[in-house]
Amino acid sequence: MWVTVSAAAYAGLEALAVYFAYRAVARARTPQGAIAWVIFLITLPWLSVPAFLFLGHTRYRGYIVARRDSAEVIAGVGSFRKASPTRGDGGVFGFRSFEQIAELPVVGGNGFDLLINGQETFAAIFAAIDAAEHYVLVQFYILHDDRLGRDFAACLARAAARGVKVRLLYDPLGSAGLGRAYPESLRRAGVEVVNAHALRGPRNRFQVNFRNHRKTVVVDGQVGFTGGLNVGDEYMGRSAKFGPWRDTHCRLTGPVVMQLQLVFAEDWHWATQVSLIPDLAWDPAPDPADLDALVLATGPGDLMETGALYFCACIMRATRRVWIASPYFVPDADILTALKLAALRGVDVRILVPEVIDHIFPWLAAFAYFDEVREAGVQVWRYRDGFMHQKVLVVDEEIASVGTTNMDNRSTRLNFEATAVIFDQGAATKVAAMLEADFESAYLLDKGLEEQPWRIRIGAPFARLLAPIL
Repeated sequence: MWVTVSAAAYAGLEALAVYFAYRAVARARTPQGAIAWVIFLITLPWLSVPAFLFLGHTRYRGYIVARRDSAEVIAGVGSFRKASPTRGDGGVFGFRSFEQIAELPVVGGNGFDLLINGQETFAAIFAAIDAAEHYVLVQFYILHDDRLGRDFAACLARAAARGVKVRLLYDPLGSAGLGRAYPESLRRAGVEVVNAHALRGPRNRFQVNFRNHRKTVVVDGQVGFTGGLNVGDEYMGRSAKFGPWRDTHCRLTGPVVMQLQLVFAEDWHWATQVSLIPDLAWDPAPDPADLDALVLATGPGDLMETGALYFCACIMRATRRVWIASPYFVPDADILTALKLAALRGVDVRILVPEVIDHIFPWLAAFAYFDEVREAGVQVWRYRDGFMHQKVLVVDEEIASVGTTNMDNRSTRLNFEATAVIFDQGAATKVAAMLEADFESAYLLDKGLEEQPWRIRIGAPFARLLAPIL
């Protein structure tokens, strides 16, 4: 009897694995991802079927519908370009590819300030919130109930006590260890706190792929912040494990703040079915710096491969240099090809990644790509002065971007991300100078995979098999 039941259970598991393999082939966004899942499902069904339930979803179809609904509500803000004409024309390539990816126009009249570490970032954010008069919009992937988290909560509570409307959106997976006391204390202080997936999250409780990785603060519709930093002591360099924490945020002013605010309003609408559009200000004062800029929000609800297209659009424009800083380097085939072609045509292509391990699988998988890009002439620099978490890019003297998007499949395909893209020589020069200082704290990788310690030589090829979900 036991043998019969076991055989039947195994047969059922195999049938489920075959069905999931079909779904992987039919719905996977890349052939590599489909092949990886098919092999995994057919050979190890007892392990792969539960894994597919949690990780095998690559489209957030409900979010697509929500974005279209939201777009109808916010149709009145479609006049960004007319109200805020650009100073430049985007050069030979123009702005069109970025505008098509973002579904928003490049706008002029903006200001851009680099915030190079946790101290600079949160000092600027706290000052902006303390000066708020009407409302504060806050969104973070990770919130910790630690020293910085409590300081941040106190800042939000002070604003609420002054009569400022404060809204906080957080991702439940990124903030899994937060507990109930932190959000409840904020609610008692008058802050409206929303779990991004509490009301309209994934329809299947197994869907953990779709994380809202955005980090946004908008104050009164006049100033906005985005970048790599979350709210936790490690981002201030207080972690015994990671030591100094190298990260970058940016402060935005001008019409581009409307776009950052629009992305927040869209996420809020998805989470709550409440439109913030009538309650928000949509007339930010132009900044004298008059920079051309765009907020590019990407995610699995998009109809196109917007995350990968963003990287490819930047890399393909480069004629002199493209420098990219990312804590994870697990590029898809299109990004990998674009990097190699840029290097082969003589562009100075540099990838800055951390030496310190954060998540072991993406860290290992990166070694499986290093030889391939180095053979084409791409320089791989490994940052060693603590952990480097910034998501920054510079192209020639033309483009600078700071945001939340890592160079891995999870960021480009599975997470909701936001990146500020600045089309300005001065901004590009500032970001390049910052990265040059980072290269001083890094070393140029000159050893191939076969020269690495045995655990990397063995682990990297296997970790690369997980690339579609890393």
